[in-house]
Amino acid sequence: MFLLEQVVNGLVLGGYYLLIALGLSLIFSVGGVVNLAHGAFYALGAYFAVTLTQYLGFGAAAVASPIAVALLGILFERFILRRFYTADPILSLLVTFGLAMVTEQFIRIVWGASPLSQTMPQGLKGALFLGDFMFSRYRLTLLGIVAVVLFGIWLLLQKTSFGRVVRAGIQRPDMVAALGIRLQPYMTAIVMLGVGMAALGGALFAPITIVHPAMGGEIITVAFVVVVIGGLGSFWGVVAAALLVGVVRGVTIHFAPAAGEASIYVLMFLVLLFRPRGLLGERIEKFE
Repeated sequence: MFLLEQVVNGLVLGGYYLLIALGLSLIFSVGGVVNLAHGAFYALGAYFAVTLTQYLGFGAAAVASPIAVALLGILFERFILRRFYTADPILSLLVTFGLAMVTEQFIRIVWGASPLSQTMPQGLKGALFLGDFMFSRYRLTLLGIVAVVLFGIWLLLQKTSFGRVVRAGIQRPDMVAALGIRLQPYMTAIVMLGVGMAALGGALFAPITIVHPAMGGEIITVAFVVVVIGGLGSFWGVVAAALLVGVVRGVTIHFAPAAGEASIYVLMFLVLLFRPRGLLGERIEKFE
């Protein structure tokens, strides 16, 4: 019984990873940019949400925070990422790493170095009993929200003209260019979507995590692990990897709490040992 509860908690944790890793994967797949600043947008989402909750309430803050960060994503893409689409990937890695450090210090200056706490909505406190099982109302709500967001992203990428161009840009950017379609505006939208999802993760999970300046640096490593396990260029690969990582970590913590963090990296090693491209990795070409 307790093990099943840990599996559900692991799925919630996987949803948390998914919101961050999916945006990271999309930005890399379309732009060929290794964005080490992705965790910084996650941290900003959490801090914006904590601040806005005081004025707007939790629900409105959880919506407004990702929108604000997505708008910052326009500036990020226009003045930083755009310079590195055709450059050596190591350059974008170094620049975004520097931006992540600057953002962390900016957070310390504006909000202070001490951790902040986010209040959980009163109506979502407590537990829900299903037979002999007990689940957190808030965590189940988060799982539902992540599922809705995931379905919305899937519809956007699979059922719209925007999605068709993005998927073509991932697989054959040369063909897209030959058709006279500029990927630049689509890349701006993808960056907005990616950093907005990361901020949504920060806003929604702030009540059950510690909101502190270095939180972005902590999550970016796990996000990269999820992307690597899932496979570059694969939507469902990242989804499967995020949920798998969450469940493996949750179950491992149940049996061996000290090994929870290590289990993620052992899983990555085992997957890459047999599937070097990840679970559902695809061949992708660089954005031009």
